[in-house]
This record gives sequence, structure tokens and C-alpha cells, in this order.
Amino acid sequence: MGEVVGAGLLAHVPTIMLPLESRLELNEGKEISLVPALHALREDVFETLDYDTVVVLDSHWFTTVEFVVTAQDRRAGLFTAEELPRGMCRIPYDWRGDPELAWAMDKAGGDHSTWVTAIDDPYLPIYYATLNLWKFLGEGLDKRWISVSVAQTGEAEDFLRAGRALGDAIAQTDRQVILIASGAMSHTFWKLRELRDHEASDPRHIRTPEAYAADLERIAWFKDGDHARVLATHREFLRYRPEAMFAHYLIMAGALGEEANTARARQYGDYENSIGTGQVHLWFDRPEVGFARPKRTPADPDYVRQLGGPDLPAAG
Repeated sequence: MGEVVGAGLLAHVPTIMLPLESRLELNEGKEISLVPALHALREDVFETLDYDTVVVLDSHWFTTVEFVVTAQDRRAGLFTAEELPRGMCRIPYDWRGDPELAWAMDKAGGDHSTWVTAIDDPYLPIYYATLNLWKFLGEGLDKRWISVSVAQTGEAEDFLRAGRALGDAIAQTDRQVILIASGAMSHTFWKLRELRDHEASDPRHIRTPEAYAADLERIAWFKDGDHARVLATHREFLRYRPEAMFAHYLIMAGALGEEANTARARQYGDYENSIGTGQVHLWFDRPEVGFARPKRTPADPDYVRQLGGPDLPAAG
């Protein structure tokens, strides 16, 4: 039976792809901690853990009527980012995919009353929320990598259902899997005429003190293994515009047992600013008893999770 052997909520900000001299220039002569932290995470986890496939929950890949999971045998080419071509230009990539796992998630989507489609089109675009982390954590290791999109019309319950479908697919395909929730926490940029005054990584540049406090609160809960509290206050967190409605984390949570998951986070590097947004690397080791995944189907009375907090519009 397959299982998740480790999971991370990881930052993919474009700054990590800049040359060292550019990073130092932006950060008052100091290295941003996110870069050496990724090197340490690779050495501690990605080069030592026994796993078959990395699944990236990609907060930059927005689809509309369904979740999409990549199903190619292999993806290779050159990547230039439409968002920041000056800093991410003609980056080579080449990794194996995992069609079996992708199609298993496609099938499991129906079992959880949601829509998941596996796509093996070789011309399907890639996004830097996947590629940047592969460059640090996957290049040269010859592991399978696949990505899952965020359905931009989804709500928290939809993201949890997609995660449950992913968890079932992992179990059914006998895969040892690492999950990466690739994205930020609070995610509001400074405006263009202001942002160059806020490019340093010091968190005093986070867009608002309230967003800063909300991020630190949740980081503390993650370190305590209190995923239940993170989930219970999700709607409250939307006030601070977490990236992609925090879907990257919620899909991961759905695959790991939601409130029943008590895995504690290990932080790599510092909590840092990126032009107003909150960035951090948090790693969750597999508990000795494994990640708790209560078997839920839409027929179960507690299938729909009532995530707490004020009823706020989704944003981010």
C-alpha cells in the first residue's frame, strides 16, 4: 500500500532563482535564507528519504472547471516565465512523470464527488512553482515529479476533496510519495511604485502587521502539529490573502488526514518577506504511525468539513 513519506509547505519565490550577486543586491548585502535552506532540505530529505514520486501542489497553476494532474511520461524543455522573464529565462528542465499515479487520481476524483482530469498533452505549460523547487530539490536525482493544479473556482471543501482523492490514489498505486505544497502564506504585494523599497527579506516589509502576525501564528501551530487549528481558522486567514486561497496547503491537508494529522513542522531558514508576501519552508516528517487518513466518502455524515472563521470572500 502506498503512502506519503514526507510533506512540505515550501516557498518558490523568483528571488531564489537569481544569481547570488543579484540576491545580495536586493537584500542589503546578505543572502536570503530561503536558498541555503533549500540546499539543506535537499541534503537532509530529498537525498536520503526512500520515495518514488514527488507531487507538487502548484499554487501558480490555475484551472477553472476541474483540478488537472500532469500525466506525461516525461517533461523536458526550456522554461521562461511569463511573469518575470528577466529573472527566470530559458531554464532547462527534464524529469520523469508518473502517469499511473495521475490516472489513479483522475479516477479517485469521482469517488470524492469532485472533478480531476489527468492530462498527458506534451504541450501543457509548466509553472515556476513546480520548476523552481525541482531545480533545487529534484534535479539530478531521477525521481518522478508530477503537478496538480488549483481549481480557481474551488472553495476550501473542494481543495480538501482533491486532497482526499490524491491520498486514495497514492494508496492504490503503492507509491512512496513526497508532497510539496508550493506557495506562500500571506500574499499581498506592494504596489509597483513602492515595491522596490520592500525587496529585502526582513519581515518588517510584510505588507501589513496583521498579515505578519497571522503568518507567525500559523507557523507556530504547524510546529505544534496543530493542523486542526489551522483548518478551523481558514476563513479568518483569507482576510490576509494567502496565495491561491491556501489551496496548496488544503490539498495537502486532505491527503494527510486533515484535523487528524498531528505532524509537527521543522522550519528551514527564516520566515521572510518577498515584496510584501510571507515566505517560509516548513517540513513535516512522516509520523511513526504514518499520516492519519480516515476513510471518508461523500456518504459519510462528517465528509464535508466545516472550516471555521468569519464568512469572508475568498481572495488571493
